[in-house]
Amino acid sequence: MRPHPSPRHALIAVLATAVLATGATAAVAAPAGPARVQHGTLRPLVDLSAQRVLVADEVAAAKWGTDSPIDDPAREREVLEAVARQAEELGADPVATSRIFRDQIEASKVVQRGLYSRWDADPAQAPTERPDLGRVRLEINRINGELVRAIADSAAVRESPSCVGHLTAGAAAVVHGRHLDPLHTVALGRSLPSVCERGER
Repeated sequence: MRPHPSPRHALIAVLATAVLATGATAAVAAPAGPARVQHGTLRPLVDLSAQRVLVADEVAAAKWGTDSPIDDPAREREVLEAVARQAEELGADPVATSRIFRDQIEASKVVQRGLYSRWDADPAQAPTERPDLGRVRLEINRINGELVRAIADSAAVRESPSCVGHLTAGAAAVVHGRHLDPLHTVALGRSLPSVCERGER
């Protein structure tokens, strides 16, 4: 009997396909009508993860050329503690929420490192203005709050046998709908593997 693919491998496969399809008109069109229903309740969670990945551009621009490191353990602890508290307040699982957010944090680093490499290779692409990191973090906190609620609201589908199917379909739709480039598509994939995990980590 063939082994079932892990959530991580399934996401890598579907998102790789999405990257290859981004040049096609049909592929980049957001699903419409009844097709939206097929993405279940995980589409909002995936879309918020994509928003968080996109905001990482501003984080990178704010840190570029400064002493602020990409890895920031103190900030990461602050985020994980905050989302765990918010999950408890909603009656959701703080452990699952923290696990998902660890992947969100790593996804942000994927974007930051990717942009740093791009800017090192071609300084003409580097940002000429530095966003205020405090303001950017306020936006991240807003997205985090909505994402915690989306995690709480999607508990039933996340714990169901159909979770991976809903997640990969939602991820592909968000990649197409938001026209994510390869870097942000890879980062989105990095943000999602824990969504369908049920404590096996």
